[in-house]
Amino acid sequence: MTTATPAQLVVHPVTLPRVLKSEWIKFWTLRSSYWVIGATLLAMVFLPAMMGLAAITMPEAEAAEAEMFGLTPTLVLSVSYAMAQLAIAVLGVLIISGEYSTGMIRSSLAATPARWPVLVSKAVVIAVISFVTGVVGVGLAYVVTAPMVGNIGGPAPLSDPETLQVFWGTGLYFVGVGLLSLALGALLRHTAGAIATSLGVFFLLPIIAQLVGMWIDLVAKISPYLPPTAGEQIIMSAPEEMTGAMGATMLDPWAGIGVLGIYVVVLFGAALWLLQRRDA
Repeated sequence: MTTATPAQLVVHPVTLPRVLKSEWIKFWTLRSSYWVIGATLLAMVFLPAMMGLAAITMPEAEAAEAEMFGLTPTLVLSVSYAMAQLAIAVLGVLIISGEYSTGMIRSSLAATPARWPVLVSKAVVIAVISFVTGVVGVGLAYVVTAPMVGNIGGPAPLSDPETLQVFWGTGLYFVGVGLLSLALGALLRHTAGAIATSLGVFFLLPIIAQLVGMWIDLVAKISPYLPPTAGEQIIMSAPEEMTGAMGATMLDPWAGIGVLGIYVVVLFGAALWLLQRRDA
């Protein structure tokens, strides 16, 4: 008489690649991910299309003056990030705060005792998604506006360095937006609060700085170092001594994205530190 032996259970060690694969699958199983990415792409096409429609309806004389004052096909393309960054900020918050709201974070941390691979994996996922979405969104905006910008010089050449900077710069800026929002979501652990804070940083903060900077010189001087103001310089080449609305000298593209990177590192480091010390 033979007896059946139970199958041996094989337990694989928890590694960063396995956690990363889990977070990637988790991201694409949420319907909200598709909705937010779709809204991002729609927003990236909307503003350039509005500017393109304005250009196509201009009389030739006015179009020549508009081009002289800076309304160029590259500028039309570069505004694609303005509204879409808010959707990327929401996406960065939801990738972590959604787990806190549903309680799934307890399972994620229980399966990954070291904890830090969970947040690092989420950071990799949001960085990749943000970069690809930014580049694809600019590409869609280019296709849509190409027939509309004939009055102001025609479509920007794809081989032109400034055009390429809009493509890759938008992707890099979105990475910064997504990571900063992820860090805020991990710090606050509350969806509504984290989204409100993130939108405040990327939408309200520059407006407030401009208004207050009219009366307070210190605010005007530090305004180029705010996260959105600094980071967005990577999208368009900044001429020497470029000044903002309050006369403050703006950062050059790589310095600007570097400043945004410092904000990301500081907040993300704080989020990792608290993740190890707080209860789920």
